[in-house]
Amino acid sequence: MVTSSTRMTEGNPGPRGATWDGKGVNFALFSAHATKVELCIFDETGTKEIERIELPEFTDEIWHGYLPDAGPGLVYGYRVYGPYDPQNGHRFNHNKLLLDPYARRHLGELKWAPEVFGYTLGHDDADLSFDERDSAPFVPKCVVVDSQFEWTQESAVRVPWEHTVLYELHVHGFTKMNEKVPEKLRGSFAALTQPDVIKYIKDLGVTSVELLPIHSFVNDSYLLDRGLTNYWGYNTLGFFAADPRYFSSDSISEFKEMVKQFHKAGLEVIMDVVYNHTAEGNELGPTLSYKGIDNASYYRLIPDQRRYYINDTGTGNTVNLSHPRVVQMVTDSLRYWATEMGVDGFRFDLATILGREDYGFDESCGFLQCCRQDPILSSVKLIAEPWDCGPGGYQVGGFAPGWAEWNDRYRDTVRSFWKGDEGKSPELATRLTASGDLFNQRGRRPWASVNFITAHDGFTLNDLVSYNDKHNEANGENNQDGSSNNHSWNCGAEGETDDEGIITLRERQKRNMLATLLLSQGTPMLLAGDEFGNTQHGNNNAYCQDNEISWLNWAGIDDKGASLQRFVKKLILLRQSFPVLRRGRFLTAEWNDELKTKDVTWLSPAGEELTGEQWGEGNMRCFGMLIDGRAAVSAIMKPAADTTLLLVFNAWHDLVEFKLPDFESDKQWTCLIDTNNPEPESLPTFNGGDQFQVTGRSFVLFRREAQGDTEDFSRSVEHKLLGKA
Repeated sequence: MVTSSTRMTEGNPGPRGATWDGKGVNFALFSAHATKVELCIFDETGTKEIERIELPEFTDEIWHGYLPDAGPGLVYGYRVYGPYDPQNGHRFNHNKLLLDPYARRHLGELKWAPEVFGYTLGHDDADLSFDERDSAPFVPKCVVVDSQFEWTQESAVRVPWEHTVLYELHVHGFTKMNEKVPEKLRGSFAALTQPDVIKYIKDLGVTSVELLPIHSFVNDSYLLDRGLTNYWGYNTLGFFAADPRYFSSDSISEFKEMVKQFHKAGLEVIMDVVYNHTAEGNELGPTLSYKGIDNASYYRLIPDQRRYYINDTGTGNTVNLSHPRVVQMVTDSLRYWATEMGVDGFRFDLATILGREDYGFDESCGFLQCCRQDPILSSVKLIAEPWDCGPGGYQVGGFAPGWAEWNDRYRDTVRSFWKGDEGKSPELATRLTASGDLFNQRGRRPWASVNFITAHDGFTLNDLVSYNDKHNEANGENNQDGSSNNHSWNCGAEGETDDEGIITLRERQKRNMLATLLLSQGTPMLLAGDEFGNTQHGNNNAYCQDNEISWLNWAGIDDKGASLQRFVKKLILLRQSFPVLRRGRFLTAEWNDELKTKDVTWLSPAGEELTGEQWGEGNMRCFGMLIDGRAAVSAIMKPAADTTLLLVFNAWHDLVEFKLPDFESDKQWTCLIDTNNPEPESLPTFNGGDQFQVTGRSFVLFRREAQGDTEDFSRSVEHKLLGKA
């Protein structure tokens, strides 16, 4: 190895990272407290360090230099010098090779060894000790990239929020068992570009694919010791680099090609991102990047005990979004993925962290304000997971206008209602109307409520109706991990069963919840695999299961699964066909004297408007939701000419006679959906005042023809529902 300083020129402090200009590479690294920074160059395999070059300049806390004749493929890392003083928050150790926070590509995987820690494991002084061993043989390296790519079309798809249907999937698990994908590509970004994969997603009707974290991440040592892995990827190490495990090639263009093909099909790409913590853990964790570059800047430390980390994430550390350079890094990362990589939006893990200051959550904090005013970030979809484990961490409805939020109140209410819990009807009504109690403020729109019943974290839909209890034994934690508060019901038997009555009920319960989700006001999110009844065999915390427990079993789709797929397609078709199911204003049930109507009316089985006393009856488990297509669609008071729909929810265990509303006597009601008969040969019609027998634990959707409907439109929708078009 050669130590050199003669080849490098001054370079520039920006942009951060390693930037190739066609003639050489500019290197720029932020560290406010370092005393020296060395660029370490490796052979193409990353195994042999061949040169160290000191960055010559320090401008505005940025260390920088320019290396002529360097280019794409150069493998590098940093060694950063400074005080090793954990008591005051400093953990510099130049013996540890560090990843560039702005690196666009990583090479290799972390190999857990004593050398990757800044202190000496087993030392009496623990993390106050100083380890002099070289970590380079055990840690990933950075690679300079060529960012050129031919998009050949617009680099973004902008699906209006009102039309958005999210589809959450895992890059690896979605295609790993898909026999229509070449085996060598399965589990990669390239697999998602395969025509059969894209056609499946497009034909389902969803508009926006939400990828679980694809940023470079670390496998926890305790999982590897058990023969497991960090499957979900919520253990980020690099905010600009996609994880090498998801590539079938050595080029970042593979990710861009995936985005390009999705856009060609009219599908958005949403990334689940983890900016709240990193894989370096607490004071006893490894030194891999930020900790060794400038620990006191990148992480929140306990003010009067700076040896220790504030742990609002439950993972050991919390990224310091109060520091301007850290805010800049995160927003630079977001802009990079939105522009250079073509991504259409982001879902932020534990997003309350991003709005947390020393005094608590503040939606006017620096980072959230940056997103709100930034011309690029304010134009893409921003979705918050609005909770963390810190004080005041639950903030559903607390984010600023322009943000959408995961709504766990919706999830729990829908589950409890269809489970048959008492007293859930009033709250379900609120959730069906986009949770106006939480979001109807400051001009926010119904789409701000991201409605979901299942997600990667928890039971699948199939398991939600098949298990009363979690079954996480495969995780190796004695079934102690994962939530025990699932609001699930096994319908009479735990797990798989041959009982036809239970199987029939479970299938209907799946349809009930899917119909509720996809026909509610707000933005629906569907978990990949739920549309055909994918199971994790009762595991509600499969974060460490990179195997058949988590991978989608395409070959296992039976007749019931295929029928459920067709049913989901019908629901999404209906959502996109009828504007009343995705109104831009919150439904309030207030009487409009000018238009002589209500936007929504809540009905009892007698066909009469529900009274407050009836709402208060704990055993009231059947009601109707009449959405009037004549109600104004904006603040301009003029009647609309949309279809009027009646949604009937019956969580009672027995049949209920429901009287259909009687108005506009010249028009009939058409039954579009009955979860007790998901694939009818025809769509029956009824007169107002007729009694409809709603099967126990079922959902029914009726439509009344609107003034503006054409015969061709009506016939087209009905034919598609019957599988004739």
